[in-house]
Amino acid sequence: MKAARFGRAATASADKTAATISEIDGVRYLHLGTPWVQGAMRIARPLAIELEYVQRMMVWLLWRPSERIADGLAVQLGMGAGAITRFCHRKLRMRTLAVEIDASVIAACRMWFRLPEDDERLAVRHEDAARWVRDAANRATVTALCVDLYDHDAAAPVQDDAAFYAACRATLADGGVMTVNLFGRDASFAVSLERITAAFGAGCVWHLRPTREGNTVVVATRGAALPDRATLAARAAHIEARYGLAARKWLRMIRVPAAPSTPARRRR
Repeated sequence: MKAARFGRAATASADKTAATISEIDGVRYLHLGTPWVQGAMRIARPLAIELEYVQRMMVWLLWRPSERIADGLAVQLGMGAGAITRFCHRKLRMRTLAVEIDASVIAACRMWFRLPEDDERLAVRHEDAARWVRDAANRATVTALCVDLYDHDAAAPVQDDAAFYAACRATLADGGVMTVNLFGRDASFAVSLERITAAFGAGCVWHLRPTREGNTVVVATRGAALPDRATLAARAAHIEARYGLAARKWLRMIRVPAAPSTPARRRR
C-alpha cells in the first residue's frame, strides 16, 4: 500500500531500508526507509486495526466457530507494525506468534507500536518466514496464518512461489485458515492466486474485493469449507459486536476465484 510521506520521520537506523516512523493526525506509520506504508497504529487506540486491508486479513475469523475463536495458535508472517499480533494476543486472547526477518521492525514495534514483551501467549521470532514454514517442527500447528511479506520497495511479495504456499499449508492444523495480502490490480495477482490454489485445492481458496489502494486478501483453508449463509451471518454479527471489525461487510466481498481459462486448441 503506497501513501504520501507523513509528517516528520523518526529514524530507528541510518540504514535506508531500516524501520522509520512517521505520524499524522494521531496515526503512527511504519516505513522501511521509503514512503511506502508498512503498517499503522492509531495512538489513542493501539489495539484497533487501523488499515483497511489489515482488518480484512482477519476475515479468517468467519471460518472459525465463534465459541472457539480463542483456541489454537495465530501466526503472523511479516510483522509490519504488529497490528495483527497485538489484536490476536490482546483482543482475541489467542496464543500468538510473529515471524519477522528485520530486527529493526521488531525493535520499532516494541518501541513505537505497543508490542508487549513475550509472555506465555506471545512469542516474536527474528527469523526468515520461508525457513519457519519449512521447519518440520511447525507442521500442523497453526490455526490462523496471516501472510504479509513485502520488502522496502513493496513491489511484490518476497515469498510467492508454489513451494512456499505448500509449506504454508503444511503448517496449518486441520481446518486451519491462511490469509495473504496481495496486490489485486497487479498482473502478478493471477499468478499468485494460481500458486495458492495449486497448493490448497480449488475448493479451499477465496478472495475479497480489492481495497481502494488495490490490496486483495486471499483466503485458503486446510479442509475447511465456506460456512453456509446463516452461519456466516451469525459469526459476522458476533465478530462486529465483540471485536469491532466490519465483518458483515466482508460477507459481500467474498469471491470464488474464476477458473483459469483453457487455451483454445489449434485447428489442424
